[in-house]
Amino acid sequence: MREVNWLHGLNPVKEALRGKRKVLEVYLQRGKSEGSKREVLSLCASLGIKTSYVDRSFFSSFPKGHQGIAARTGSLRSYSLHDLEEITTERGASPLYLLLDGIVDPRNLGAIIRTAEAAGIHAVITEKRRTATGETVAKTSAGALEYLPLIRVPNIKHAIKFMKEEGVTVFGAEADGERDYWSFDLRGPVALVLGSEGKGLRETVRKACDYTLRIPLLGRVGSLNVAVAAGVLVYEILRQRRGKEAESSPSNQG
Repeated sequence: MREVNWLHGLNPVKEALRGKRKVLEVYLQRGKSEGSKREVLSLCASLGIKTSYVDRSFFSSFPKGHQGIAARTGSLRSYSLHDLEEITTERGASPLYLLLDGIVDPRNLGAIIRTAEAAGIHAVITEKRRTATGETVAKTSAGALEYLPLIRVPNIKHAIKFMKEEGVTVFGAEADGERDYWSFDLRGPVALVLGSEGKGLRETVRKACDYTLRIPLLGRVGSLNVAVAAGVLVYEILRQRRGKEAESSPSNQG
C-alpha cells in the first residue's frame, strides 16, 4: 500500500511541486485570494496534478498557518549513511553534515533544516526515536525538506563513529566547549553535532566527538535557541570555506 503524507502551507507545497516528491493532489480553500497561489496552480497544470477547491472546514485538522492550501503526497526519498558519499560527490564540495541529538521541537527542527539547506549542508542526521516529526517540521522548513537529505539513524553515536572512519572531523557544540567556534579550522570535512536546547549533548555523544566548540555568551541569558545556534555555526563554516576559495582565486595570486 502506498504511503500518503500531507503538506500544508504555500511554500512547502510549492517546493514539493518543484522538487522530486510525488504530489498526488493539491487542495485549495474556496474563496481565498488566489493571487499568491498562481504559481502553484501553474505548476499543477504543467505537471498534470489534480487541484480541488474545498471548504474552510477541510483544513480544520491542519495546524495553524496552513494558508488555505494543502497537498497529498508520497514519501520523501529515504537516505542512509551509506548514501553520504554519493550526496557529497554530487555537490562537489568538502563534506559538511549536521547531526542532531534529541531535537524534539518540530519548529526548531524545521528552522534548522531551512538554515542548513540555505547554507549548503549536505545532509542532516537525526536519531529515529529522539527527534521531531510531522507536518509542522515540513511547514517550518519552508520547503527546504524537499531538497536537503534527512537521514534517520538508530543511534547517533554510531553515526559519529561512521563519519570519523570516513575522515570527517566531528565537532560538538556545547556551552562549555573547549574553545570559541571561530578558533577552529572548519574548512575540511566537518560534521557538527547539536544537542537539545534544554539538556545539550548527552555525555556519551559529547565524548564521541573529536572536539567541542562554544558560542560565547556575554549577557545574562545562559543559552541560545538551538536553531539560532545552528545558524551561527553553519554560517561560520561557510564563511571560512568561502574565504579559502577567495584566497585561492587567480585574482588573489601575486
